[in-house]
Amino acid sequence: MKRISSQACFGGRQEVWEHDSETLGVPMRFAIFLPPAVEQGPRPMLTFLSGLTCTEQNVITKGGFQQHCAAHGLVFLCPDTSPRGEGVADHEGWDLGQGAGFYLNATEEPWARHYRMHDYVVHELPALVRERFPVTGAESITGHSMGGHGALVLSLKHPGRYASVSAFAPIVAPTQVPWGHKAFGAYLGDDRDAWKAWDATELVADAPTMGRILVDQGGADGFLTEQLQPERFATACEAAGQPLDLRIHDGYDHSYFFMATFAGDHVAHAADALPG
Repeated sequence: MKRISSQACFGGRQEVWEHDSETLGVPMRFAIFLPPAVEQGPRPMLTFLSGLTCTEQNVITKGGFQQHCAAHGLVFLCPDTSPRGEGVADHEGWDLGQGAGFYLNATEEPWARHYRMHDYVVHELPALVRERFPVTGAESITGHSMGGHGALVLSLKHPGRYASVSAFAPIVAPTQVPWGHKAFGAYLGDDRDAWKAWDATELVADAPTMGRILVDQGGADGFLTEQLQPERFATACEAAGQPLDLRIHDGYDHSYFFMATFAGDHVAHAADALPG
């Protein structure tokens, strides 16, 4: 591991690190905010999964989460969105390939060799962070758009793994929308039944009931009708008895301006569920 950068931020440190990932087979970068409370001992962690085209940089420079994590004493972990580099499969479109890992384990070539973001986010990266940084092991998860999809799916696939889950403008039903059709068809192949294992709306029907899920969605989001369709997830949660707080905010779009506005609510949602 090597540290790429470190800056003072809200009394703590905002750092970026690089390490060689065994899971993905390439060097990976991640950002981590260490709140001032780590000086008194290990703290719980909130993991943020970013959306299409993003790296670890977008949310730490535009999301405004650090001040809220400092106030609640939470470590803030932000992985990249996909494997990257020479020899890693890619696509000319912005919604497939590098920058668009969809937080799943690909089964189809040429993607299967490197695109194992599920295993990286759930297993390898948090284990590395627990080994190297002052964290307790208690973890919540959130994310935006493709990352909101990832946060919901990972929490539903691993009941009890995360103390809480929330999402900003998530892709809740990828098996039913164009972004999902393109990505899942490439990464997982033509068997649409196999796609359901990576779809939050499908998973919530069989998942054990967890704590309240928080979802914020901009009412002026240009992707709302075609790609996001949060009403599908709301209907599935109601049928499954899963508590859901779906908040539609008039006038807000898909941008980091929207996320920064409600970042404090999501950090508080995580802090309420995390011990300490």
